[in-house]
Amino acid sequence: MSDAEKDRSKPAKKGKGLIVKSLMGIILIGAGAGGTFGLVQAGMLGGKHEAAREDNTPKLVRKGDVDPYAPPAEKEGADAGLDVPGDGGSKYRTSYYSFADDFTSNLKGSAGLIQVSLAASTQRDGRVLIWLRKHELAVRSRILIELADTPEEEIMTPEGKERLQKRLTAAINDVLTQAEGFGGINSVYFKSLLVQ
Repeated sequence: MSDAEKDRSKPAKKGKGLIVKSLMGIILIGAGAGGTFGLVQAGMLGGKHEAAREDNTPKLVRKGDVDPYAPPAEKEGADAGLDVPGDGGSKYRTSYYSFADDFTSNLKGSAGLIQVSLAASTQRDGRVLIWLRKHELAVRSRILIELADTPEEEIMTPEGKERLQKRLTAAINDVLTQAEGFGGINSVYFKSLLVQ
C-alpha cells in the first residue's frame, strides 16, 4: 500500500471514533438528565415538592387562639368574643357539634327501642365540625347501625353506656376518615337517652 492510501484510511477511522464518542456523550447527558428529572419528581431533589408533603390535617387549637377554620356561626354567634378560657383542664379548646335530630333504633336481640340525642366534641380546628356537618347523613346512618348492634342489657349499665360512647366516637371518626382522610372527634355525649 502506498503512503497516499494509508493517509486516506486514517481520517476515516478518526471520523468513526469521533461519531461514537459524540453519541456516547449524548447518551450519558440524556441519562443524567433523566435521572435528575426522576429524583426531582420523587421529591428527593428540589424544594417545590417539600410543600406537597406538608401536614394538612386539622390542628389542635389552644385555648384563646383564633381558629382560622371556625364555622361562621362560631365566629359571629351571640357569644362571639365572650369565650374566656379557664386556667385549668386541657390546654386545648373544645368545640361541640350537636346533632339536630334524635336517633331512634331497635336494640339487638330485643323488642326494646333506644332514643338518644347526641353531641360530639373535638379539640381540632373547625374543619372537623365542617366535615361533620357536611357528612351528617353518612354519620347518622353509621350511628343507627351502631345503636341497632347494641344489646338491651348493655345499655342498662353505666359501663355499657361508656362502651357505646366509645363505639359511636370510633364510628364517626371512621366515616370522616373515609370521606376526608381524618376523623378528629374526641368524644360523643348523650344529651338524652331513653330505652323503652
